[in-house]
Amino acid sequence: MTTAYDVPAADLIAKVAEKLKENDKIVPPEWAEFVKTGVHKEFPPVQDDWWFIRCAAILRTVYTDGPVGVERLCSVYGGKQDRGSKTGRRAKGSGSIIRKALQQLEAAGYVKTTKEGRIAAGPGRSLLDNTAYELKGELLDKYPGLKKY
Repeated sequence: MTTAYDVPAADLIAKVAEKLKENDKIVPPEWAEFVKTGVHKEFPPVQDDWWFIRCAAILRTVYTDGPVGVERLCSVYGGKQDRGSKTGRRAKGSGSIIRKALQQLEAAGYVKTTKEGRIAAGPGRSLLDNTAYELKGELLDKYPGLKKY
C-alpha cells in the first residue's frame, strides 16, 4: 500500500494542492494576496495559488508529524531572518496563515482537533494516500528504473 511517505514531498504537495482547488471550503482569504508568510520574508509570495500549496503542505505535515499545534507549525514554516550586518536569527512563520488554513482544512473534514493537537482525519489521510498512489504510478511510468524500489 502506497502512503504519503513513499513519494517525494514536493510532487505530492503539488498534486494535493490541485485537488484542494476543487474543494469549495478551501478559499484564500481576501488578504492573502498582500500578506507575507512570515517576519523573515521581505515580499509576499509570487505564485497565484500559494494558498492551496500552503494548505497542502500543512495537511502533509499534520499527517506526518501529528498531533501538532499552530506554534510548532509556525516553527516548521519559519526561516532565517535578515537583520542587516548582524547575524541572522531563526524566525517563525505567520501564525495567522497557519491558523486560517487549519480552520479551512477542519471545515473540509481533512483535519480534526484532539486534546493533544491537530491530526489528519480519515478523509485527509485517504486524500494524501490516494494522491500518493496516483503519483507513484506516474513516477513509475516516467522512470521505469524505480520499480526495483
